[in-house]
Amino acid sequence: MGLEEDTMILNKMSELILSEMPKAEYSSIFNDFVESEFFLIDGDSLLVTCICEKSLKKGQELHFFYLVERYLVDLISKGGQFAIIFFKDAEYAYFNFPELLSVRTALILHLQHNSTIDVRTQFSGCLSQEWENFLEESYPYFLIVADEGLNQLQTHLFNFLIIQSWAMKVNAVLSSGQTPDILRLYAYFMPSKYNNQMFLKQNKKKIENAYKALIEQLKECRVSAFKPFFGNLRWNNMMEEAYETISLLKQLWPEGSDIRRVLCVTSCSLSLRMYHHFLENRKKTISDQKTNIQQVEKNCLSLQVMEDLCKLHCLSVVFRLHLPLSQRACTRVITSHWIKDIQTFLNMKNCCDYFILNNINIFEFWNLNLIHLCDLNDELLLKNIAFYYENENDQGLHLNLGNAIMKDYEYLWNAVSELVREFDVGKPFPLRTTKLNFLKKNPLPIKDTSKEKMPNLGFIPVSSELVDMFVGDILKDLPFLKRDDPIVTSLAKHKEFDELVHWHSHRPLSDDYDRTKCQYDEKSRDPYYLRNVQKYHVFQRFYGSSLESVSSKIIVTQDVKPKKNSEPKSKKANVTKAEIIARENKKRLFVKEEQKEENKWNVLSYSIKEEMKENLNSGIQSLEDFLKSCKSNLVKYQVEMVGLTACLKAWKEHCRSQEEGETTKDLSIAVQMMKRIHSLLEKYPEHLQEQDLQLIARCLKYLGFDELAGSLYPTQVAEDGIKEKKKKKYSVGIGPVRFQLQYMGHYLIRNERKDPDPRVPDFIPDTWQRELLDVVDNNESAVIVAPTSSGKTYASYYCMEKVLKESNEGVVVYVAPTNALVNQVAATVQNRYTKNMPNGECLCGVFTREYRRDALNCQVLITVPACLEILLLAPHRQKWVKRIRYVIFDEVHCLGGEIGAEIWEHVLVMVRCPFLALSATISNPEHLTEWLQSVKWYWKHADSIIEENIASKRNVGNRANFHKDYFQMKQSYKVRLVLYGERYNDLEKHICSVKHDDIYFDHFHPCAALTTDHIERYGFPCDLVLSPRETIQLYDTMFEFWEGWPRAQELCPENFIHFKNKIVIKKMDARKYEESLKTELTNWIKNGNVEEAKMVLRNLRSTPVSSSENMIKMFPLLVEKLRKMEKLPALFFLFKLGTVEQSARAVSTFLKMKQERERPPKADKEAHDMANKLRKVKKSIEKQKIIDEKSQKKPRKVDKSLIYEAEHNNLLKNLEKNLEIPQEFSYADQKAVDAEILQMVFDRVKFTRKGADLKALAERGIGYHHRCLNAKEKQLVEILFRRGFIRVVTATGTLALGINMPCKSVVFAQNSIYLDALNYRQMSGRAGRRGQDLLGDVYFFDIPLPKIEKLIKSNVPKLRGQFPFSISLVLRLMLLASKGDDPEDAKAKVLSVLKHSLLSFKQPRIMEMLKLYFLFSLQFLVKEGYLDQEGNPMGFAGLAAHLHYHEPSNLVFVSFLVRGLFHNLCQPTQKGSKCFSQDVMEKLVLVLANLFGRRYLPAKFQDTTVKFYQSKVFLEDLPEDFNAALHEYNMQVTKDFASFLQIVSKLADMKQEYQLPLSKINFTGEECEDSQLVSHLMSCKEGRVAISPFVCLSGNSDGDLLQPGTPKHVILHTIGINHSQAPLLWPERFDGQGRRMPLNAYALDFYKHGSLIGLVQDNRMNEGDAYELLKDFSLTIQSISVSLRELCENEEDNVVLAFEQLSKTFREKLNKV
Repeated sequence: MGLEEDTMILNKMSELILSEMPKAEYSSIFNDFVESEFFLIDGDSLLVTCICEKSLKKGQELHFFYLVERYLVDLISKGGQFAIIFFKDAEYAYFNFPELLSVRTALILHLQHNSTIDVRTQFSGCLSQEWENFLEESYPYFLIVADEGLNQLQTHLFNFLIIQSWAMKVNAVLSSGQTPDILRLYAYFMPSKYNNQMFLKQNKKKIENAYKALIEQLKECRVSAFKPFFGNLRWNNMMEEAYETISLLKQLWPEGSDIRRVLCVTSCSLSLRMYHHFLENRKKTISDQKTNIQQVEKNCLSLQVMEDLCKLHCLSVVFRLHLPLSQRACTRVITSHWIKDIQTFLNMKNCCDYFILNNINIFEFWNLNLIHLCDLNDELLLKNIAFYYENENDQGLHLNLGNAIMKDYEYLWNAVSELVREFDVGKPFPLRTTKLNFLKKNPLPIKDTSKEKMPNLGFIPVSSELVDMFVGDILKDLPFLKRDDPIVTSLAKHKEFDELVHWHSHRPLSDDYDRTKCQYDEKSRDPYYLRNVQKYHVFQRFYGSSLESVSSKIIVTQDVKPKKNSEPKSKKANVTKAEIIARENKKRLFVKEEQKEENKWNVLSYSIKEEMKENLNSGIQSLEDFLKSCKSNLVKYQVEMVGLTACLKAWKEHCRSQEEGETTKDLSIAVQMMKRIHSLLEKYPEHLQEQDLQLIARCLKYLGFDELAGSLYPTQVAEDGIKEKKKKKYSVGIGPVRFQLQYMGHYLIRNERKDPDPRVPDFIPDTWQRELLDVVDNNESAVIVAPTSSGKTYASYYCMEKVLKESNEGVVVYVAPTNALVNQVAATVQNRYTKNMPNGECLCGVFTREYRRDALNCQVLITVPACLEILLLAPHRQKWVKRIRYVIFDEVHCLGGEIGAEIWEHVLVMVRCPFLALSATISNPEHLTEWLQSVKWYWKHADSIIEENIASKRNVGNRANFHKDYFQMKQSYKVRLVLYGERYNDLEKHICSVKHDDIYFDHFHPCAALTTDHIERYGFPCDLVLSPRETIQLYDTMFEFWEGWPRAQELCPENFIHFKNKIVIKKMDARKYEESLKTELTNWIKNGNVEEAKMVLRNLRSTPVSSSENMIKMFPLLVEKLRKMEKLPALFFLFKLGTVEQSARAVSTFLKMKQERERPPKADKEAHDMANKLRKVKKSIEKQKIIDEKSQKKPRKVDKSLIYEAEHNNLLKNLEKNLEIPQEFSYADQKAVDAEILQMVFDRVKFTRKGADLKALAERGIGYHHRCLNAKEKQLVEILFRRGFIRVVTATGTLALGINMPCKSVVFAQNSIYLDALNYRQMSGRAGRRGQDLLGDVYFFDIPLPKIEKLIKSNVPKLRGQFPFSISLVLRLMLLASKGDDPEDAKAKVLSVLKHSLLSFKQPRIMEMLKLYFLFSLQFLVKEGYLDQEGNPMGFAGLAAHLHYHEPSNLVFVSFLVRGLFHNLCQPTQKGSKCFSQDVMEKLVLVLANLFGRRYLPAKFQDTTVKFYQSKVFLEDLPEDFNAALHEYNMQVTKDFASFLQIVSKLADMKQEYQLPLSKINFTGEECEDSQLVSHLMSCKEGRVAISPFVCLSGNSDGDLLQPGTPKHVILHTIGINHSQAPLLWPERFDGQGRRMPLNAYALDFYKHGSLIGLVQDNRMNEGDAYELLKDFSLTIQSISVSLRELCENEEDNVVLAFEQLSKTFREKLNKV
């Protein structure tokens, strides 16, 4: 029964893991952290993944260690922070693989002794209590683990680890299928979901029993595996034998030694003794059985044979001691295998290695060098030596060993003979005393790598001025093919497929701009269109007005007069008469306005005073509302005085009403009183009279602030007669400074300038904002880094206004990272500005991949980077490009992002005009500015050359075709850096805990995130800011934990130098105090008071209660709690699309259920009855109508119809009232939006996919927002949230990028890889609405404490460049250079892109590599027929460039087309027909899905036994003819790339290449030249140029670069390039363990069944993701279809017709969902 139950639970675990695999998100496991989250790597998974690597041969340990270190270094270079775990129980899995036992032990020892990596080996197994405790303490974010072991038993062990990790809320990341790029590592991420967590809890006992049974089974394997080698010797005996051998060696070599020598002699001696023991035992058994002993000896090898083998092994060790890696990498490759008995002995020797290594701790007090633990075995070298002695030496080839090698070998063998005391092992020489062949006979025993056909080394010459200008400096050092080389001569002979004769492949295609769907035809005069355009503009203005309350400004074009330098600055003397009149008018108007406001106050004052008497708080609110709308300072002063008097009165009453002995006072009244005092003294000092000062002094006295009162009004302080006893009664009981910091921190007055700037009449800009205005006025560029909602976008609008005023020609381009932000900015611009434009022109246009509107006939274009890149690279758009006056890059930190980062780079370096680059989060803005400044200097030089050329052409009389005002606008080439770090409102953080089914909040002090180590190493993070009350809390804690603190009095808030005698403490004063405390705490750590500092930080830390509750279930309670605390509106950030929608619906369901519980019992019945009555009345009305029509309308009958009408209206009203949602069951603020607007917003989403869902949620004040919603759906949520109707929004990170949705609170409600330092700052920055909230709140719900601490203290990452080029980009650049309307300008742009990648900035070596890659790209494009040898585009260059989003699929697609494969496939149902069968269409989709719909599933998922209902799930291979063509294409590209790698290998840093990447162990040295044998064995120097010398140890050579899917680590790593940069599309992809990874057939499946639900159920995709991918796939088909139609003049070409049919049907299917 037990066995069956164990098997069942093991199968259940496998099924659960398999079912989660296809849902795994393939994403970057490092996001934008300077250091990653802490994570774990399962050491055995690492070992298995590396050992299965296809380039690694058995027994090549140094190559294996290189693979491990390359992987770990890659993790560390990407900021990885991790520990590696080796479980004790996991060792049992290797007893069937003796060669891996010693490798595993050596790996652990190597990582512990030769690296700084944290390696943990103390845990017995993954179900142990210590392991559970460790996970709770360290809280790793994920664990990297394999999904399949070397056998089924090891796979089960991995499954236990995954299940246990999930139960502990640790996510699993699969070690297989990972792909790295320069900045990130992509892997399958399997999150710990609630159901997965519960699996272990529900089956705990069964799982524990199954685990015990598995370990028992593995232990039995150990016994059976050891029996053939060691007979009746037990495990413990072997350990003792090893111990004894080591002890003997310590006596023999007291001076110590190297691990290679030690292991060699101990392992050989132990193996020989064991083999001797094995033979003796065998003889004994046989003599007992009276069998023929000679016969037995024949069956097993003699001891002498094994001695010979051990001698060869000793010699191979000496070779490794003496030969540098450069020599070992040239070893001959022996392909023969060991004979069976030799392999058995070697396995036995491996076990002995393992026993020795396990006892290594005996050497503790002996000088043992462990550096070369990574090089304990080299089987290929041993085979080489064996092959020489049994073949070549035997046939008369006698080669000397060389002196040093011979001596060392003798020394080792003598040590072996000393250690083997039971018998004589013979002399060191001769090495072979027996005749047996150790290696099997093989017709080709040596692999000849020199014969592997490597392609001709050399580039095809391309003669082009552009190429010379970019790579001219390196051309002389490169190999080029001669003109008569067959490769060059064959270029002219490219023959296209016959069917393509009537195709004009060179015909210029419409560009992406033309293709993009035009929302409204700008030139149409159709009334329907015009009405739609009108509707669009009305809505845009409405949308814009919901984003900001700015009235629209009419722009009038002004003639820009050039400034004359001689003009004096002062113009006082010549004020014109008109100016004097205007000034007088302004004065009169001002007086009139003031009078008006005074009258308004006189009307309102009585009711506000009465309200303050009734309820001070609501009265003060009304008073502040009036102050916001009032403009006159005099009136404001009067209002504040009224407020102050009321507050004083309320305070007195409150204090008098307190019972005797009651000490706690309601300080909110005192806070309001101080707020009024602050306001009066700071804002209106000029209006204050003596009696006002007296009143203020009196108020201060009542609060107990006598000193301040005295300093304000010294004369007898109004001898108020407040006696001591009374004083105590009224006083707040603490000093004024502490009171202000602790209770009114967020009300403290900000340092704002009071002098207006005439350039911006709406508000008074801060100093840094004025600097931005200066930048724009001077036509300079700037990088602007300032916190979210600090007002940096203001400069963009000033810039737009400036360009709009200058002329009707100039254009401002605003580049936003997302479509959502594009729509928002466009609406804002349309709401802000109106301008009378010339006919056909308009003010604002939009261009995104989905649609465009007025893009090229507007003055302000709002777009995304990819679309601006399209315009800048389009050869025939250059005239428009020259009109650009300014480009504004919003959220420029996307330059370091995951997707499209290189596009940001391209557009930044291609714009010639000034730019503004805005961001809230860049940690190295200086580096970015320096890079951009270098680009600007380039443009300065380029512009001066172009200007000279134009001038010379004009002089010759040739009117250059140049845009008329291109150089009229003289730009400055300076790039300024503008930094501003101060947020307007404070942010406070809180952690949510779940206790007893309720939610509690603990305030989280930012300093609690720090440790003394962190402060010592990095100081306080620059953006770790404390609110004033947190500053006081820090002082109090410091005071408490160091009694003798010398500066305690000096830094006490009341004595602090910047607070002394100040009535009004300002925000900047508090900031100075905060800085002083931080400096003081840092000094504690530096000056030896670390323990006190630790106590302070420990004491600031709150300990939240983590819960095993289902947090999604608790989510509605969290929202409800925030509502009760008046913390709505709030944004709730979650990171999975499904959870975003699920959480919003959960909140709605919670409210519905609450409403149902509290709904009167009869209400439903009443509603039902009313509905029935209503139906009857409707029928009666209809009948009555018929009767009325028939009869001659008698008055009585008319009355009857009126009665029915009245009854109908009354019933309808009652029914609506019955069904409406009461306020307490909704988060919507009904007063915020009127019914008409609400209906308009709802009507826009009536027919969209999520429209009904969003409307239902919005009615309860809830919304969700993510990238898979369309523009109208997103706008519904944005508008209603901004207007205050929706007050709860769940969202993904799309909202973090600049979307204008400020709120009171931000809640992080789900942990994710995407919740990183960058996103945290972007998202938390939304909390606190400027002008509404002085304090923003950030809540962490279900986020582990270590993660919160990391988010708060982590710096945002530095911007680093991506690999900037691709084949398609080079093709697009060449297209621009040869076809551009203005060749000079086009060339300058192309060179700017080529020369200025961020990756190569200040990195000459990388620049050289990029130049070589550019040449490789040209070579590819020439060979494939896209460019001729002059660099001019030809063939299908336009089509390939058009599909550039999909490289390399675009290039493969064109090669299929050119070969005529699509013409063969697309045959109509019958001749002359224009229709194609379903079969043809499905085959076409299969081909396109293999090209443009590639989404891999984990390899292990193919083992699933799950039944699929609608989908096939796994994508079939390409049809045979397509597959053959793809193979041919890949082989050609691979050859060229291999040849390119050989050329580029000269850039490698060979010093680094001969080092292990992590431990930096060096394998360089003098080559051994005095040994003939060494020279003979290491003779394969050819063909080992481009691959790592460590990889050569497994017999790999440059020829292996021609193999499909060559792993990245095979290539020399210091050249910075690998196969991922080659335009290869392998039809099959294999993971690290050599298993094929299937493609998801989602596109084909959808085409067949048309169901999104089918994709969710069977293909395991998220619905939103699936929809977006299908939309993208549909757009690609459409794009191909349009291109083919344009290229082909034959109306009835089958391929064109087939693509048009497919495009139409696919779009129709998609529209249905």
